[in-house]
Amino acid sequence: MCHYSQVSTGEPEVGRPAAEPTEAPTTTPDGRPHGKARAVLTLGALGVVFGDIGTSPLYSLQTAFSLEHNTVQPTHGDVFGIISMVFWSITVVVSVKYVALVMRADNDGEGGILALVALLRQKLGDKRKLAIATLLGMFGVALFYGDSVITPAISVMSAVEGIVVFNPALHELVLPVSVVILAALFTIQRFGTHRVGQAFGPVMAVWFILLAILGLPQIVQNPGILAALSPTYAIAFLVEHPLVAFIALGAVVLTVTGAEALYADMGHFGAGPIRTAWFFMVFPCLAINYIGQGALVLRDPTTIDNPFFHLAPTWATLPLVILATLATVIASQAVISGTYSASQQAMLLGVMPRLRITHTSREEGGQIYLPAVNWILFGGVLLLIAVFQSSTRLATAYGLAVTGTLILTSLLYLLLAKEVWNWPWVQAIAIGAVILGVEVAFLAANLIKILSGGWLPLLIAAVMVTLMLAWRDGLGVLHQRRTEMEGPLSDFVDYVNSAHITRVPGLAVVPHPNSTTTPLALRANVEFNRVLHEHVVIVQILTTNVPHVRHVDRVTVQDLGHAHDGIVHVCVRVGFADSQDVPKGLALAIGKSPELDVDPEEAYYFLSLLDVRASGNKGMQTWRKRLFVWMARATANRTEALQLPPARTIVIGARVDL
Repeated sequence: MCHYSQVSTGEPEVGRPAAEPTEAPTTTPDGRPHGKARAVLTLGALGVVFGDIGTSPLYSLQTAFSLEHNTVQPTHGDVFGIISMVFWSITVVVSVKYVALVMRADNDGEGGILALVALLRQKLGDKRKLAIATLLGMFGVALFYGDSVITPAISVMSAVEGIVVFNPALHELVLPVSVVILAALFTIQRFGTHRVGQAFGPVMAVWFILLAILGLPQIVQNPGILAALSPTYAIAFLVEHPLVAFIALGAVVLTVTGAEALYADMGHFGAGPIRTAWFFMVFPCLAINYIGQGALVLRDPTTIDNPFFHLAPTWATLPLVILATLATVIASQAVISGTYSASQQAMLLGVMPRLRITHTSREEGGQIYLPAVNWILFGGVLLLIAVFQSSTRLATAYGLAVTGTLILTSLLYLLLAKEVWNWPWVQAIAIGAVILGVEVAFLAANLIKILSGGWLPLLIAAVMVTLMLAWRDGLGVLHQRRTEMEGPLSDFVDYVNSAHITRVPGLAVVPHPNSTTTPLALRANVEFNRVLHEHVVIVQILTTNVPHVRHVDRVTVQDLGHAHDGIVHVCVRVGFADSQDVPKGLALAIGKSPELDVDPEEAYYFLSLLDVRASGNKGMQTWRKRLFVWMARATANRTEALQLPPARTIVIGARVDL
């Protein structure tokens, strides 16, 4: 039997391929990277983790001062109030919440909202609370998809719009140039990003240094702007102009876009390098640039149309546009890659159907490509550009996706802290009040923009949650129907041994999701052909709540009750970042039992394939059954998912009515 806790108990026809583990960096005795390894990780984090938040200065303050968004004026009180709100929003949400608190909640080093859900599912015993945690995670993933569609569009457009500052006559080129850049970005995804990724860190390091260089001269000319770092200016702005300040929060939240990446990418770089990069480069450079933009607007109110690009002298505008475009492409790449990873984790949690995954690097298991997700994202990005046509208009849709994800992460973290870490109520309420207070204010400010674009992430989230709930519930019904069809495995083994079924030479390997029921392919072979192979291995791939399982710990061999009958069960435990490769699992099992003294290269694989049909049976609404069936038929090829050799794989089907 397998005794590891599972992330999901999905059916084999929706098996979930994952990535091979990457090589660990050189570490100290306590497991932390040191020396050159830590420096490399810190540089890499600059490119991948901070790409999104690092490009926020391109459009955040521009949106705050935009007449389409707000009535914030380039006056002393308004500018000081906005800069103070920006600084303290970044401090509370990023520095305190994510860097100091949330990054402590790691699932064996892995982060992200779905890894947090997996951690809760491992630790919580209350089924009601488990259901709530899973539902919150599903909403978080759904909002992340909305963010993933909006980020490439708003980032690239905001960078290309810099050419209008260089030459207003070039305004007509913004949309076509943006589309060309994005089309190239999505097209190259299938080739993998490992080579491009090597340049991410150095480019973003240059970008962050440039942010500080652009902001410093303005601060030197008007050092009084530094007083805006006092929270009293934010409070005064809220008190004196409550409506204006409230609406401005919808733009201020754009300064923390990408904060979730700090947590989501923790497994790639580690908490230490991310914290180092944040406190020693990213945060200071962002703060200097935002303060510099505020000083510029005070000195020259006409620059509110695009304060970021006005920071640069005229001769440097065009090179800055090029570098900004490259930075936004990197930010978009990070979001696209994150969407692939989020989709993979959603499959592991059993809330999304199995999609075809291509591993684009032999060295880096995390480098994956999902064609369906890639082209759906690209289609969504093109639609957004056609509908909104400017980064300022698109910003009205951006805030809800960001704030929704922030709040859901906070709720899940507080649930973990209270129920698993046993925080006192006073501590949980105090921290929750500060962080959620800020994030709920962001959410409220963005809710008033639903009609002007905020409906978009809500629509995307509603569609995604509907699909995920239908998939999760459909899997439950399918599991029940399939269990009834298969019958107990022990009864089948007893029948085979008592009925004297003819045995033929060879090795039959039967992938199956559990060790209690009879694989349909195995049962069908015996019933129709009246023969059974001399060696039969039932292989169960069990995904655990840890990222990786060592090879020496992966395989457990179980005899099924009759000695020397040649039928054994092999449980292959893998982490949610490991490959679900059945032949590799079989190879690890060879020699662990007398019944497994065989050549794995001569194995034939018998695969059960279910033809799922919607019916009038009880269990789910008919329309949701049809939705589940539609998704089930769109899933990836099981032979590819389990990495079975096509030339030695026999597929046997059966019909299941839900």
